[in-house]
Amino acid sequence: MGWRIAMRVGSYGVIIEFSSHSPPSRIGWRLGGKRASERWESDYLDWALADFSGYLAADELYDGPFCVLSIVDNRTFKRLFFQVLDHDPKHEDMIAFFGRFQAALQARQLTVKGITTDGSALYPVAIQAVWGNLPHQICEFHILKDLNQAVLRAVAQVRKQLAVQQPKLKRGRPRADQKKLTQKRQRLQQKISDLFEYRFLFVQHHLTDAERAILQRITRGLPHLRVLRQIMDEIYRLFDRRCRTATALSKLATLRQRVQRFTKLCEILKGLFSANVEKALTFLDDHLLGATSNAVERGNRRYRKMQNSVYRIRTYAHIVARMALDLFRDALMPLRSNTLGQLHAARAKP
Repeated sequence: MGWRIAMRVGSYGVIIEFSSHSPPSRIGWRLGGKRASERWESDYLDWALADFSGYLAADELYDGPFCVLSIVDNRTFKRLFFQVLDHDPKHEDMIAFFGRFQAALQARQLTVKGITTDGSALYPVAIQAVWGNLPHQICEFHILKDLNQAVLRAVAQVRKQLAVQQPKLKRGRPRADQKKLTQKRQRLQQKISDLFEYRFLFVQHHLTDAERAILQRITRGLPHLRVLRQIMDEIYRLFDRRCRTATALSKLATLRQRVQRFTKLCEILKGLFSANVEKALTFLDDHLLGATSNAVERGNRRYRKMQNSVYRIRTYAHIVARMALDLFRDALMPLRSNTLGQLHAARAKP
């Protein structure tokens, strides 16, 4: 009598097919990433450009050997276009990147009205090559940040100079003939401490009466620091939206002449003589042109946050796929919010 020694093919036998149509998973690859990277320039762009304002913000983001170029709508804050490079960008890369985006706009009969970038030398040549004499705004935040850092460095230098002036005393209880030297040392230490504690008052935009009183006290005997704070007030007034660009440029020329009279201040505020400061005043003639590139910086911060979960994955394909998936996530966000709102409303009913 013969017995079966092999299991039948079928219910309890060998696997004849998979019920799942998705490919086997790979480490670091999110489901749909490859498909999203192929569709975002068509499907996503149709959604993102549906309410295109015409005002852009552009920036570059470095991730190891890769560089991510991004364009964002500076009014609606929608991310519009990106490109991943495996090298540092050059003028030719920027021209090609802007050219691809311009072709997508022309296909939809859309035009660009203005663009905001940081002070990088990559952008002026590419903008001129693709869009001609397009209003180009240099980010106000980057200009003020550089000037503020220069002022804080000057205050730190004053603290170092005061520290050198402190008289040296012998260890132990000071003698009667050293009383004046002790008092001088204590006064200098207190001034150094105040200049460090209240250093933000030299760059803060708006000061209260109490803060101005503190500033007057800690700058007693330091007239060049008082003048430095006065100049910072005039710099902030340059970016007042109530002015026009021509008026602001006239004020800037007068301010530069004033700074040039002081050799020390001219060295501290040498960034004030950069051509980027003049470009940072372009937005005053167009109330829709963004003064800062914060819209695209938000996307950069989102990318940095995304890096935490994929820190070990640094390939060209994975970066493109994750960027594309994140764009589609933005497109689905309104639908998701609407669904959640309906669910909460339904649960709230008795």
